[in-house]
Amino acid sequence: YGRYISQKDKCFEDNYKNAKANGINVGAYWYSYALNTEQALAEAKVFLEVIKGKSFEYPLAFDIEDKTQTSLSKSAISDIIDTFCGYVEKQGYYISLYSYASFLETKVEAETKRKYDVWLAEFDVSKPSYSGEYGIWQYTSSGNVSGISGKVDCNTSYKDYPEIMKEKGLNGYKKQGDDEKVLDEHGYELGDKSVGVLSMKQLLLMAYKNKLIKSKVGNNRGFGGGTQNAVNELLKKWGYKQTGIAGINFVKKLGETLM
Repeated sequence: YGRYISQKDKCFEDNYKNAKANGINVGAYWYSYALNTEQALAEAKVFLEVIKGKSFEYPLAFDIEDKTQTSLSKSAISDIIDTFCGYVEKQGYYISLYSYASFLETKVEAETKRKYDVWLAEFDVSKPSYSGEYGIWQYTSSGNVSGISGKVDCNTSYKDYPEIMKEKGLNGYKKQGDDEKVLDEHGYELGDKSVGVLSMKQLLLMAYKNKLIKSKVGNNRGFGGGTQNAVNELLKKWGYKQTGIAGINFVKKLGETLM
């Protein structure tokens, strides 16, 4: 939230790292206190600083709902939204506008709402009263999720956001069809048999156990078709050309991912 890097959520890095390590698709949002466009731009810039170098399968959301903003005019609120969301969009991210139904209905211009995907908060109703379009509906703040103590917000998504990000090359993903980068030109590949292959496959087995990949490899020193599939699965996930080669950069990147 806010305009300063010190206002970054202290759990953000751990949440991001552990969600990714467990194969959970993630997004991120920034809670706004901006009262004018200058402050909104400052918020956008610090938000991008926080998420730099990361990839997100779900939208990056601008959360505008604070009581300090309710006295602002509809025009002023819309200008704040356009400033933040427009800036983030220009950097190659998929931005979503988050707020509760009554705020969106009364404080945001229709044209602004049409520009951005909406993440709607309206709790404990069978169907939202909001008349506009929305991609995600946050339907309760008192839900239960296994593994989490206490009540949590729960949402329904109406779009395949992970596919959108990967297909269009947004939120840190490389656009499908673009010339792909090669991670390693040389390394272990199909047919190799060595202790080094065995060591590399131990990392692949850990990746499988942590649900980073769906391809399971054998516990031996042979680089066969199963190992090639696992290597290519990770290369695709990381945005690299699927060469089937596991070189020094592959091994380093896999080790860092598992840390």
